[in-house]
Amino acid sequence: MRMRTPLSTVRGLGSAREGTRHFWLSRVTGVAAVPLSIFFVVLLIVMRGADYETAVAILGSPLVAILMVLTIFTVIYHMMIGVQVIIEDYVPGQMAKVIWLMGNIFFCSFIGVASVFALLKISIGG
Repeated sequence: MRMRTPLSTVRGLGSAREGTRHFWLSRVTGVAAVPLSIFFVVLLIVMRGADYETAVAILGSPLVAILMVLTIFTVIYHMMIGVQVIIEDYVPGQMAKVIWLMGNIFFCSFIGVASVFALLKISIGG
């Protein structure tokens, strides 16, 4: 039994086979972001009122640095997937979609790399 509509068969359209992947990536990154966000909030509370040297020492810890990088990439990737879905659903015109999707990828990549660079710069103390 086929689950395609007659109209999609006539047009040659159908599932792009991306919906399930997007669904699961969105859910997995969302679930992963919960404990990582809790870690980040606790880290902010611990570092509240700390001087620069103490903050550098805390961020320079390997465990904290690894968790920060995971937090950055997880949250940014989750954001990129969500914005991609919004662009695909609400931006009219194929060329406009392509431009906005490319901008989404470039923006998220830039923010991720800049965040990790700032974390490295702080944790190394440079």
